[in-house]
Amino acid sequence: MSCVLGTNCGFVTVAPVDDPAGGSTMVVDSRASALFDTSPATAVRVTEIGWWLADATEAADFEVGIYTDAGNSEPEILLAGSSGPVAKGTAGGVWKVVTGLNITISPETAYWIGLQLDNTATQTNTDREYSGGADAYLDGQTALPADWGTSTGTGNDLRAYYAVWDTGGGGAVAPTGTFFGPFGGPFRGVI
Repeated sequence: MSCVLGTNCGFVTVAPVDDPAGGSTMVVDSRASALFDTSPATAVRVTEIGWWLADATEAADFEVGIYTDAGNSEPEILLAGSSGPVAKGTAGGVWKVVTGLNITISPETAYWIGLQLDNTATQTNTDREYSGGADAYLDGQTALPADWGTSTGTGNDLRAYYAVWDTGGGGAVAPTGTFFGPFGGPFRGVI
């Protein structure tokens, strides 16, 4: 397998469990990094974010979250509901996951799935593919910044970061169909 949007990276409906076996790895410690994706047509909330920890390294804290898109190949603003510090542990070859999130998103909208990991003495990596996506990173970060600012670097990598989304459940749905306006003519669309 490799990193595939909608399967083991980007927005997914089910959290991946297998090794993404990316074509390469990318350093993630002592920086914030993010993967670009567009939310699905019915997505309104992110409930879980995870990332692939490729190798065993020293204990450190990480944070995950969702950023808006700045429109210039970079993340912009960190959305409410993103995580605070979470212990990474020391085992490698595992998905590191934060559940119980409640991050409100809009359907069919550009977002960035963000990860920040504190420094580890041994370099910590995640899986990636060299093409097929968009990514950005900021060196020297000790938390996910509220406003991303200017990236240290950007590229077209797919990183092994995912966000589980749902429809929010049970909410009212706007009626659609044909309705008649005040002058008796049909009005089509959502009202």
